[in-house]
Amino acid sequence: MKLDILAIGAHPDDVELGCGATIAKEIANGKTVGIIDLTRGELGTRGTAETRDAEAKDAAKILGVSVRENLGFADAFFLNDKKHQLEVIKMIRKYQPDIVLCNAIDDRHIDHGKGSKLVSDACFLSGLKKIETEVGGEPQIQWRPQHVYHYIQWKPITPDFVVDVTGYIETKEQAVLAYKTQFFDPDSKEPETPISSKNFTDSVNYRAKDLGRMIGVEYAEGFTSERYVAVENLFKIK
Repeated sequence: MKLDILAIGAHPDDVELGCGATIAKEIANGKTVGIIDLTRGELGTRGTAETRDAEAKDAAKILGVSVRENLGFADAFFLNDKKHQLEVIKMIRKYQPDIVLCNAIDDRHIDHGKGSKLVSDACFLSGLKKIETEVGGEPQIQWRPQHVYHYIQWKPITPDFVVDVTGYIETKEQAVLAYKTQFFDPDSKEPETPISSKNFTDSVNYRAKDLGRMIGVEYAEGFTSERYVAVENLFKIK
């Protein structure tokens, strides 16, 4: 299956929080989108790997993605090395996305910046013919995405561009809240974490609203790019 967009996150819920509304919008526009989770989030304070698996499936249904896979890397301990790069390369070559969306380049959780660089490096290496990979016993051909963009997570990184996601923020919020063990629940007996507060849950909406305010729309999501974002002419810039 060839995908238009492959969104990759270090943990289940990274993609939903970082670019869930953008994904929902692109799917509504007829694009095919898939999600790859690098880990099962098994070291998270709340919930378990099994609950995260189930929640990820529910969130994928809400967003309407075509496929979701988990590479099962070790939460917090995966590395940006040959072994892990090759596994990501296999996914890139398997789905041949035109665009890859991945973790923030720098963030509070160490896996986010690490996952960002791992995926970025794998996107480049995936285009090298002499790196040989196979899936299911079948050799793969090289494939390099046209674009690699990084969504924004905990830290308020200044975006290189923003996407108007007005009309899709509710879908994003529903997908985020599918992770019932992770976010605000006044009846939960689980330990409190930085993302389990009501303030954090509310921030999904108000951060998107603030970015939207900056470009004159109701809601937006921001991204950074490793290279210049080209436009056809000045009139194509909104």
